[in-house]
Amino acid sequence: MPPPARKAGRADFLEERPSPDSRYIADWVVDSGDNQGMPFIIIDKVRAMAFLFGAEGQLRGAAPVLLGAALGDDSAVNIGTRKLADVRPDERTTPAGRFVASLARNLHGKEILWVDYEAGIALHRVATSNAKDRRPQRLATATPLDNRISYGCINVPVTFYENVVSPAFTGTNGIVYVLPESRSVRKAFGSYDVQARREG
Repeated sequence: MPPPARKAGRADFLEERPSPDSRYIADWVVDSGDNQGMPFIIIDKVRAMAFLFGAEGQLRGAAPVLLGAALGDDSAVNIGTRKLADVRPDERTTPAGRFVASLARNLHGKEILWVDYEAGIALHRVATSNAKDRRPQRLATATPLDNRISYGCINVPVTFYENVVSPAFTGTNGIVYVLPESRSVRKAFGSYDVQARREG
């Protein structure tokens, strides 16, 4: 027996239980077509979660993320041109917004997903070069309270990157929606009456 058809205008989170903000943005993307036929990722900074969808709004995978150590939704001026050693602790934010993302290689030849090139923000496999950071262990905990550790980049589990992110973005661009934490989603992305659209 085939699975029931997904309702038009709604994202399918499968068995995941997203926050209301993640649900709101995912439904808006699918209903409005804002992703322009491309795969898209929602980064929920408050919950420290990533949800990756195919172009039609079907969830392909979800995983915890590590984020910038500092709270905030904006990047410091010219931060992408500065050395990491020159970035102050209060400047280590993961910026919120809508970003056109694409795969590329970093200086070490490893594949990454550029989110905001000018600000030096990428989504990539969890960094393990500094054992004191305990980044894999932070990803494995049930709470998002210990997921703030990076300079701003979005760290994801290796298996999620290799099995979900990389295949989804190979040969295509996509959209990354980073939800804000210091202002409302509706102010950041615009008000959208999802419920009215469902019932209309």
